[in-house]
Amino acid sequence: MASTTANLVICGAGMAGVAAAYHLAVRQGIKNLVLVDERPPLTLTSDKGTQAYRNWWPGPGDTMVRFMNRSIDLLEELASECNNSFRLNRRGYVFLTADEGQIPHMRRTAEEICALGAGPLRIHPGPEEYNPSPPEGFEGLPAGADLLLDRALIRQQFPFITDAVIAMLHVRRCGWFNAPRLGAWLLEQAQRSGVRLLRDRVVGVETAGGRVQTVRLQSGARIDTGAFVIAAGPYLRQVGALLELDIPVFNELHGKMAFEDDLGVVPPSAPLMIWNDPLYLPWSEEERRALAARAETRRLLEQFPAGVHFRPRDDGGKPTLLIIWTYDTHIQEPVWPPQFDPHYAEVLLRGLGSMIPGLAAYFGQGARGYVDGGYYCKTRENRPLIGPLPVEGAYVIGALSGYGVMASQAAAELLAAHVTGASLPDYAPAFLIERYKDPAYQALLDRWDALSGQL
Repeated sequence: MASTTANLVICGAGMAGVAAAYHLAVRQGIKNLVLVDERPPLTLTSDKGTQAYRNWWPGPGDTMVRFMNRSIDLLEELASECNNSFRLNRRGYVFLTADEGQIPHMRRTAEEICALGAGPLRIHPGPEEYNPSPPEGFEGLPAGADLLLDRALIRQQFPFITDAVIAMLHVRRCGWFNAPRLGAWLLEQAQRSGVRLLRDRVVGVETAGGRVQTVRLQSGARIDTGAFVIAAGPYLRQVGALLELDIPVFNELHGKMAFEDDLGVVPPSAPLMIWNDPLYLPWSEEERRALAARAETRRLLEQFPAGVHFRPRDDGGKPTLLIIWTYDTHIQEPVWPPQFDPHYAEVLLRGLGSMIPGLAAYFGQGARGYVDGGYYCKTRENRPLIGPLPVEGAYVIGALSGYGVMASQAAAELLAAHVTGASLPDYAPAFLIERYKDPAYQALLDRWDALSGQL
């Protein structure tokens, strides 16, 4: 049985694990670090989302805004360091509504989140001119948000949007990047600093005197180490159980569709756009009768929740829409490959058609879209777990839900500070597992929405 030693072992080579390896080895100088994953890096969930980022987070408090602002600061540092090889942009997130009753809520939400540190709120028409975001780059661009209450101005910016739109909130310190490219760059830098990547599976963690001692791998290899980091994504609970810990997380399956826009309905320069209103899917009368005749399809005739959204992607010169809609979530154990409702693609296409009427040309063609997805590993309040665990030498960086790519840098920096004993940011206690022992926090949880901050 092969045996080796390491100063630290990371279980999981998704974005969280790779970022942790980078911050520990490159920025903190830890030597002899091993990264273990049975799959190729960044192929479980890290490459399955829209790869977007935002500093737009609700309370309670300003914890998540400050945490995400720090992560975006680090993303921008990395982009500058590698000549923006992962194509970080700041096109923003655009929320749209056709409901007059949504406007007060949209404004109130914007005022609250801007006050938490997201940046200033500008209202149009108003004293300042609205400046659209450029499709590329991130430097010298505004933060905060712009609330547009002039339908003509909105349609001038986005003429492909339904003429029923009456208000738009453009959140500015947001955009997206190529997560696999970022992950590959981080891993390359980490390996140059001595990190070893093992294609294997962690099957056991031995302790002595309440401290991590040895990590056992499926191949039969053993790694003697005093530090073990769980970065296992949707398998966080299972890996935690190897230390006899019950980590309070659960998983939801979320999907997306990549759909080729060969008619050019949406310009490739568009930002990420979200329809803020509940809606009914646009079916023909004949389709409605067919759906109503079958119990398993009647749900498709009911009202769907708000939140269908998309962003454009250039697939080698082919204009593509990445479409996501979190309308049906339930707790489940991770299964690979994940299975999606056979109607999911058509639902996404028709839902987005409520915002972009030109997509009606594709109705009935949902099957030609490519559907994939991954699991959101979440805590009850949808905030991460980062820091030491009750077993000495064990740490966690996880429960990053659907925001793992955007939060990865601040999360990894925080984890590295815990491991090395460096000074901690003042938001660090908010992400410790010990928070659940605090009676005041428990009382807060009773009033907390598990969908907080989730699109």
